[in-house]
This record gives sequence, C-alpha cells and structure tokens, in this order.
Amino acid sequence: MTHSAPPTEGKTPAGDPGPGDGGPTPRPPGLRMGRLFGVPVYVSPSWFLVAVLVTVMFEGQVHDVVQRPASYLVAFTYAVLLYGSVFVHELSHAVTARAFGLPVRSVTLHVLGGETSIEREAPTPGREFLIAFAGPLVNLVLAGLGLLARAFVPMPDVALLLVDALTFANLLVGVFNLLPGLPLDGGRLVRAAVWKATGRSRSGAIIAGWVGRGVAVATLLAGALLATYGTGAGQGIGWLALLWSALVASFIWVGATHAIRAEHVRDRIPLLSARRLARRATLVTADVPLAVAIGRAHDDRAGAIVIADHDGRPLGLVSEKAVTATPEHRRPWVTAGDLSRGVDERLTLPADITGEELMDALRRAPASEYLLVEPDGRVYGVLVAADLDRAFAGI
Repeated sequence: MTHSAPPTEGKTPAGDPGPGDGGPTPRPPGLRMGRLFGVPVYVSPSWFLVAVLVTVMFEGQVHDVVQRPASYLVAFTYAVLLYGSVFVHELSHAVTARAFGLPVRSVTLHVLGGETSIEREAPTPGREFLIAFAGPLVNLVLAGLGLLARAFVPMPDVALLLVDALTFANLLVGVFNLLPGLPLDGGRLVRAAVWKATGRSRSGAIIAGWVGRGVAVATLLAGALLATYGTGAGQGIGWLALLWSALVASFIWVGATHAIRAEHVRDRIPLLSARRLARRATLVTADVPLAVAIGRAHDDRAGAIVIADHDGRPLGLVSEKAVTATPEHRRPWVTAGDLSRGVDERLTLPADITGEELMDALRRAPASEYLLVEPDGRVYGVLVAADLDRAFAGI
C-alpha cells in the first residue's frame, strides 16, 4: 500500500552494538522469500493470519460453485493471488525507484497489504510522482485485464469467480491507494504536486500528511456506516467491516502523523552540532583495569573512555553499554580494552561536522559511539548516539 523513505522522526540511524561489533544487525521485517530484481522480498507473519481470514470469508462464495473441502483450497488460492497483486504493486514501486537510481531496502507483505522501503527520497517532484503512481497504475491495469478476460475469454465457473474477485480487488486497491493523503500513494502524488508548485518538498509533505489524517477519519466513518447500515451487518459481517476500517484508519493516521513530524525533525537537523553534543573523553591504554579507567573519567569529569596508545593515538572506543553491564566487583579484573571496539575511518568524524552532513555520516556507519577529532588529529571527544536522539527532542 505504501512506500517509505528512511525514518528520521526522533531517531538517529545509530544502533547499539556491543564491544567489538561494527554496527547493529537490522531486524528483518519478516520471513525472507528471496530476491527479485535485486530487491529482498519479505512476508510478515501477520500475512498468514490475513490469508486464513480471507480464505474463510471467501469460501462462502466459492461453496456455491465448488463442494467442500475443495472450496477451501480455491478460497486460499484467491488469498494468495490477492497478495500476488499487492506484491506486484509494491514491486512496481521498487523497480521504478531503482530505475531512477534510488536504492531499495526491501519489499514486505504484511497484514495491511505491503510496503516498499526506499533508502532515499526522490530528488525531484517528477520522480516522486512516477514512483508513487507506478503501484496504483499496475493494479488498475490488472483490473482492466480482468474485465477483458471476463468479456472475451471463455472460462469455467471457478476461474470466472477468481477473475471477478481479483478484478474487484485490484480495482479497490488501485483506487484506494490513490486517495490523496499520506502514507498512501495518492498522498505522495499530492506531495509531488505541491512540491512542484511551491518548490518545497516540506510543504507538500505537510499538506499531504494533514489530508492523510482526513482520509483516516473518513475511512473510520465509512466502516462505521457500513457496519450500521450495510447489507452484511445482519449476517455478522458488519463488525468485521468496522474492525478492518479501524485498523486501516489507524495505519493511515499514524503514517500521516509520522510524515508531518518527520518534516519538523528535518527543520531541526541543521541545528545539530557534533562539537556541542560531544562528551569529554578520557584516554587510557588498553591494559588499564576498567575500574581505574572509570575513576580517571570521573576525575576528568568525562563521559566517555577512549583507548589510545602510549603516544595518545586513538585505537578504540569503550562501549558505554558494556561498561554498564559489567558488575562493579568485576571491574578491577576487566581491562578497558576488553570492552572496546576498534576505531576505523567510518567511526571517526570531524569535531566540526554538523547538520545533514552529520546525519549522513551516521547513516553510513550506524554505531553507538563515534570518535570526534580536531583537524590536527587530536581527540576532541566522543559523540554518543543516545545524546543525539535526546537532542532531537530538545532543539
């Protein structure tokens, strides 16, 4: 149903690796099913719940054509084909983004449809429009092909039932995703249009986000009306329509709110300064007991410990998380070097780095601590990712 750019709201891309780790291992969004066009494809465990639900609901229609238990197999086939349509929708976003040189992290099928995770936002409103429109366009094309097949291709009753259901589903998915509010594809189209008209992507995102909130409210009201006055209410389907509309409405509301807040976060990014956020660092050699290193840091009023050689050249960063996890009675018997991680070029940043350049450096090398150095190579301090997270809330 959606495609997403990297999240920025209230978080840095930094993780929390332990000693010796080069960075966090991202948790996969679901069960990995393989790669297609170079894009990893995942299926969330929630999809199986929806597949069962769709099978049970659709089986009532299939039973009029096919006897049980074969009717359940046909209904399950519909559930698979339905999500196949969703998959093609998301894959079209991914392929279009890759055609424009944007890296795609994954395509995931989940309880509400699917999501394409794109690592960077489109650089122009035109490309944003095309990436967003690719998904609904595929669904509308599939719906059109279904109508043509029904009109001109002789089919048995079971095939006709599946074609009719898939045609309606693709039409519904295509039209629904064109609703003009984030995080739906239609919201991306609104964002692109406002961006083109004003020259500011921020204005487009905020407007599309507020429209998305309106779409969420309208979706919930539509579900309530269907539950109250719909023909299926007396057959026990009304409550399910209300529940499903509430789930979709909450998804849209949260996505729209995230989009609005993300723009406010972007306004704060230029104010971020590594030098201002840095912690004073105490330099110790790797063989110094941890208890001694902590004592020196306390005397220096420092908030971080850096492993250095006898000439003061930095060799590693001591993980704050590892220090906290070490019981106090063991600290005299553990060296500071045991809890350190080697410092490479990716984890060494200029002390004067600021704003978007700082965020880009953290995205390239996620970690919990970074070494800050002066232009002459002297250690200025340590930037802790958790401090950067707190700075977003305090700017």
